[in-house]
Amino acid sequence: VLMIERGSDAGAKNMTGGRLYAHALRAVFPGFESEAPLERKITHERIALMDPASQTAIDFTSPELAEEGKDSYSVLRAPFDQWLASKAEDAGAEYICGIAVEELLKDGSGRVVGVRAGEDEITAEATIVAEGVNSLLCERSLGNPRPKPSQMAVGIKQVFELPSNVIEDRFLVPEGEGAAMLFVGDCTHGKVGGGFLYTNRSSVSIGVVATLSDLCTSSTPVYQMLEDLKNHPAVAPLIKGGKVVEHSGHMVPEGGINIMPEVVGDGVLLAGDCAMMCINLGYMVRGMDFAVAAGQMAGQCAAKAIDAGDTSKAGLAPYKTALENSFVLKDLKQFKAVPDFMENFERMFCGYPEMIRDA
Repeated sequence: VLMIERGSDAGAKNMTGGRLYAHALRAVFPGFESEAPLERKITHERIALMDPASQTAIDFTSPELAEEGKDSYSVLRAPFDQWLASKAEDAGAEYICGIAVEELLKDGSGRVVGVRAGEDEITAEATIVAEGVNSLLCERSLGNPRPKPSQMAVGIKQVFELPSNVIEDRFLVPEGEGAAMLFVGDCTHGKVGGGFLYTNRSSVSIGVVATLSDLCTSSTPVYQMLEDLKNHPAVAPLIKGGKVVEHSGHMVPEGGINIMPEVVGDGVLLAGDCAMMCINLGYMVRGMDFAVAAGQMAGQCAAKAIDAGDTSKAGLAPYKTALENSFVLKDLKQFKAVPDFMENFERMFCGYPEMIRDA
């Protein structure tokens, strides 16, 4: 198994808000909590509707959030992904960093037989593409269409360094536990999208996600939305005195199963964001647990197909069956109508926050 990473190290090109729902990771690494570089277990949630000067919030704190199977953790992708890479290497995989794969190699029949990176060609019996949301490989080599601007969002995030005791005092959480906050309304200046805030061990991640099509017509760029969120009277006290130690941006697939490409081909499988495995329900954003589960299933199915001597589309088809029988495609199908609903639910972003404020 050869893993090719475009960044200088695992996680260098990755970003999350970020909250990882642990059920999928536990299936791969039972007992991961004892060694994975997790930030905080999330036991406090808040959903807030905002106008420019006020916020109306619903808080939820419960031991149920910490129960196995329902638990989630805040994570920072750089240390977390490096831990994942070390687990792969411990299991015998090779890891190459700092190399960009430019195209998928194909034989005369159109079957994927490896990758090309610069002048180097690396052949493979099975290739798993997991290059993220802006999948140029899938577009160039597999003919997958580029999603519409209304089906994509842009996320921007900053990380503020704060002492752990300050975080626990401000967010009303016990030692080692954390809070997740989602904002809707003025944080995106009334456009489709939302804001988020997650507590880490000794920092706070805060950011904004806004639909690309709305940003194209908005007079407010996404970086200004983040500045305004940071300065909002309900948010500024939470990050007061913090030092910015990271700034990042990323695209987010929000079309759900409606924009999912074919995930299996001759010699190739797709997993994670490049297969558009993401759900944004407004009150919950999920993608990493889908990617973890899909990556596990893709690896298992590829190994079985290689052992059977058949890595054709038919030989790799059990991957799609496994996805359909798992929470991945079941959840994506369940929330199939959400993207279109949210796109036409303008009063949630401009109207309802003001109405609740007035009430």
